[in-house]
Amino acid sequence: MFIDRARICVKSGDGGNGIVAYRREKYVPMGGPSGGDGGKGGDVIMIADEGLRTLLDFRYNRHFKASRGVHGGSKNMHGAKGGDLIIKVPPGTLIIDDNDGILLADLVSHGQKALIAKGGRGGRGNARFATYKNKAPALAENGAPGEEKQLRLELKLLADVGLVGFPNAGKSTLISRMSAARPKIASYPFTTLIPNLGVVETPDKDSYVIADIPGLIEGAHDGSGLGHDFLRHIERTKILLFVLDAGETEGRSVLDDYSILRKELAAYNEELAARPFLIAANKMDIPAAKENAERLTRFFEEDLIFISAVTGEGITELKQRLWSLLTNLPEQDVPFQEEPLIRKFEEEIPFFIQLVKGVYEVSGERIEKLVSMTNFNEEGLQRFQHTIEFMGLEDALIKQGIKPGDTVKIKNFEFEYSQ
Repeated sequence: MFIDRARICVKSGDGGNGIVAYRREKYVPMGGPSGGDGGKGGDVIMIADEGLRTLLDFRYNRHFKASRGVHGGSKNMHGAKGGDLIIKVPPGTLIIDDNDGILLADLVSHGQKALIAKGGRGGRGNARFATYKNKAPALAENGAPGEEKQLRLELKLLADVGLVGFPNAGKSTLISRMSAARPKIASYPFTTLIPNLGVVETPDKDSYVIADIPGLIEGAHDGSGLGHDFLRHIERTKILLFVLDAGETEGRSVLDDYSILRKELAAYNEELAARPFLIAANKMDIPAAKENAERLTRFFEEDLIFISAVTGEGITELKQRLWSLLTNLPEQDVPFQEEPLIRKFEEEIPFFIQLVKGVYEVSGERIEKLVSMTNFNEEGLQRFQHTIEFMGLEDALIKQGIKPGDTVKIKNFEFEYSQ
């Protein structure tokens, strides 16, 4: 089953907790703190694997979680890092943050990796908080929570040549004749419901990949027929092969068909109109097609080749013509070269305050992370209060009109405000 869209949830590993421990060794009086740090949580990494052709695996498994870091130990023993989670996807997969629509990665080549969610930092043990004023702190941090993201995966097939044509133009028969691909072939429109890939071998043993896209009709760029779902697969092809019904067996003009196809591609993506192309006038085994040959030659000139996908006429020449176009394609014209993703820096806002039913709810990645990492014993609470004061939370609450006795909620932690 061909699946080219999926939604999944990924979560990197939480960091391991730091611990409170003290040296208790013979002949070592006042040994001091020895609590180790927790290990970093595992990352979520996505990698392109050329052995995959579909996003089918993500239809049944949509939740992915990396392992957390190991907690710290006594004697300054640090916890181990959590194992990274590797998720394999087909080359050509776009990874998009489903919440804000930001493109996180575009994996186009085998082995290409992208760090999608970074594991949480391990919490520090009490040995890290020792000072000359407090030589035996009872303070340690919890591990930072891992990142959780809702992702949208979209697959755009990678192929050298993309077949474009109306339903029943003979594209499926052609790809079965040119390669070992065996798509469904029938005499009714929209027989092809999914893109099909085939490897073409030339007489000189060169090879390239060809993609059969479901047939387009007028209005495809607006979602008519199946065009809206599959037009994006043409975007990554280097060359377009227009397969035309030269015999006009469906009662339409062959030149009108070509004009409509051109308009639909340009309406969907203007760059497609400038893509190198070749015209395959199919069904030349039909007498009506032979009658149209002269008219088609005048219109298309050297960009035209006559074929019959049924009898095999012109197939060898077509393979060679396409290979010649591919080998002469300028390097810079390859449509799916990677471009660096540029992120605009935005200053982090440490917190937001919202009054909900008399409760001052404080949210924000920075302050919520602080709550998650705080161990609320006596020393931990003191450090927490000092940190939020430094962040300006109390001043902000006063500006919001908070009064002694009001409740403040940060994540799952609630406290009563007092001056």
